[in-house]
Amino acid sequence: MALTINDANFAETLNTDKPVMVDFWATWCGPCRAIAPVVEELAQEYEGKAVIGKCNVDECDDVPMKYGIRSIPTLLFFKNGELVDRLVGASSKSAIAQKIDALL
Repeated sequence: MALTINDANFAETLNTDKPVMVDFWATWCGPCRAIAPVVEELAQEYEGKAVIGKCNVDECDDVPMKYGIRSIPTLLFFKNGELVDRLVGASSKSAIAQKIDALL
């Protein structure tokens, strides 16, 4: 299951030697709901190899603002705590997996 990420635990989530992917989403967003099952599948498939999390933009202010999230879904990819890549809009499972694989 994807990790629930919020303003309080975001910095701690990035404090890992594993790649981190964060899905910025909202309940009212159709494309966000469309990729939600894909994000959950990837969380299971990459368990122990990467951290896959979800950040609800309606419940968090600081993190989405810090990273300039203006449209959702937006997927951010981090390595060693640094932002290294992003995908904006609904993306295919293979496109997301390719980004994660590049960081492993």
